[in-house]
Amino acid sequence: MKSNTHQVAIIGSGIVGLAHAWAAAKTGAQVTVFERTDKARGASVRNFGMFWPVGQPADLYPVALRSGELWREFATAMKTTARPCGSVHVVDHDDEAAVLEEFVKLGGDLGYECELWNRATVESRCPGVRPGIAKAGLFSPTETNIDPRESIATLPAFLTEKFGVRFRWKTAVTEVTTGLLRTADGTKHNFDDIFICSGHDFESLFPAVFTTVPMKPCKLQMLRTVPQPGGWKLGPMLASGLTLRHYANFEICPSLNAVKQRIATESPELDRYGIHVMASQDRNGGIVLGDSHEYANDIEIFDKAEIDDLILRELRRLFDFPDWTIAERWHGIYAKYPDHPEFRAEPLPNVHIATGMGGSGMTMSFGLAEMFLGKQLFSS
Repeated sequence: MKSNTHQVAIIGSGIVGLAHAWAAAKTGAQVTVFERTDKARGASVRNFGMFWPVGQPADLYPVALRSGELWREFATAMKTTARPCGSVHVVDHDDEAAVLEEFVKLGGDLGYECELWNRATVESRCPGVRPGIAKAGLFSPTETNIDPRESIATLPAFLTEKFGVRFRWKTAVTEVTTGLLRTADGTKHNFDDIFICSGHDFESLFPAVFTTVPMKPCKLQMLRTVPQPGGWKLGPMLASGLTLRHYANFEICPSLNAVKQRIATESPELDRYGIHVMASQDRNGGIVLGDSHEYANDIEIFDKAEIDDLILRELRRLFDFPDWTIAERWHGIYAKYPDHPEFRAEPLPNVHIATGMGGSGMTMSFGLAEMFLGKQLFSS
């Protein structure tokens, strides 16, 4: 006998898939998540662990803050890492300081919470900043340090315990049509709605859809230090002036073009690899460092030592941590939909594709999924 409960399938157990599973389950649907491996192994577990509202454009800033409420709900329920430490953009050039000044004024009018710090304040509140180098700092209180490996591993248990979400691990989906999906063993499964949240894997299901949109994969290289000695704490998460040219929120600042032009002239190697440096601290005390951005055909399976060296060069100019010993190096690859917060498509009735959040997945997924999966979706 067919159940009257709305049946929803989610393909992919990364942060986008889990966010959609949570949003669908809250509507009362029975949700089943299909993951082709034994656990999430893609971009979601390889990121910085930065929940980063300040980097979002003004129209998405409230959505990011809503995501933060959901992160706190999950972290409280499961006692996972969620350190509400805020962030500081530390700059050492006058043109970068001008951008920060503009953003405090213009961004404040748009609803961003932020403060402009002078050198003394930066140095007193950010022990990892080199003395005498900061021109200014932009403090935002909305950022939270999340451990991606811990949270992505724990979210399935949270969804199962609280909402009865079912997980089918090591189960590859090979075919999707309206109302039905087929797994690799040939079994057919019936669902009312199917969501494909498979990250940068554009080829497996509905490859023709992605030939019509400017979607592209993006590779990031990252590093992690050993745990810092003596319980040393980073304080707020740190970003340099290089990030001003990367995050959409700073596009409102008239002085930004001067920063972009100077960096392109003085350090073209940074633009070549899309390097903008940041630092966060994991739950064990290690400092996560990065990162770079290589797109589409520039992506190689092998990581470049040159990129790691450039990242460390730029970090060491501004920051000084007690122990720089590198314990891990890795990369992640995510789907990037240029100039849009996400990519959505419905190639067949009640079959939905959700991907393309780029590096904002940990920040935006919960809020965007909740917006899309309002109760009206399942009201019929």
